[in-house]
Amino acid sequence: MPTEVRRRAPGAPPLAVSRLRALGDRMLGALELPSAELSVLLVNDEGIQRLNREHRGRDRPTDVLSFPLDGRRSALTHARRAQRRGACPVLGDVVVSLDTAARQAAGRRRPLVEEVRFLLAHGLLHLVGYDHATPEDKREMSAMARRLVRAARL
Repeated sequence: MPTEVRRRAPGAPPLAVSRLRALGDRMLGALELPSAELSVLLVNDEGIQRLNREHRGRDRPTDVLSFPLDGRRSALTHARRAQRRGACPVLGDVVVSLDTAARQAAGRRRPLVEEVRFLLAHGLLHLVGYDHATPEDKREMSAMARRLVRAARL
């Protein structure tokens, strides 16, 4: 299966791994990468804070982190080319804090799965080369995130 989901989130709110796997697979399909491999790790705030500190130098929890295998802006194009050659491109890892996602979902008055669906889309886009460093990049990434969220509705 293209999307692998693991949970290491003691004490965090429940979320069905099978549902998240289906969301990831639908997003990969929307990106025209149905055979690409995506790894998703669900953690609690303690776990994501540790990763944020180790990899970004920020000693606080966050909602989502992405660890792309290929950090180039053209990563999506390269992944599509690899797929056409019959390869299964490995995109990287998306890490979501269920604790932070639950707080954000409550603040937005929506179910946890909807918040995680958005965070997964955001993290996946970082894996394939999108960023939000400039206003133009942010507009482009936001539009693509909306597209992925719509494509992944179950």
